[in-house]
Amino acid sequence: MSTTPSDPMEFLKSLWGNTGMPLPGLVSPTLDTNELEKRIADLHAVEGWLKTNLGMLQMTIQGLEIQRATLSALQAISQSAGSSDANPFANPALWPWNLMQGAGQAAATDMASDPAAADQAPPKSGGKTK
Repeated sequence: MSTTPSDPMEFLKSLWGNTGMPLPGLVSPTLDTNELEKRIADLHAVEGWLKTNLGMLQMTIQGLEIQRATLSALQAISQSAGSSDANPFANPALWPWNLMQGAGQAAATDMASDPAAADQAPPKSGGKTK
């Protein structure tokens, strides 16, 4: 195989033609512009597919992070609600929860101390009215 230095295209063809098989990750060069346009279009299609999958992966990760944060918050609420000696103002996120519990306890105390209020209270489910 003798190539002349004056013909660079033949030199390139001989270099790439002898490898037999392209190395992984390397695109075998071609001198055909139609083939290059086809490869570019194919790679743009793959790029679009990868971007779509990346977006879906990122949304899945964010969804799982939100789920984890929600479960952690619910666990913190249940742990702090179970302890009676805890400071009700220690965690501002728990203020509505503590307020609802306090209102329920106050209503129960009022009904226990005022029998007339118990008569005016709505009946419990399944109970008979007086």
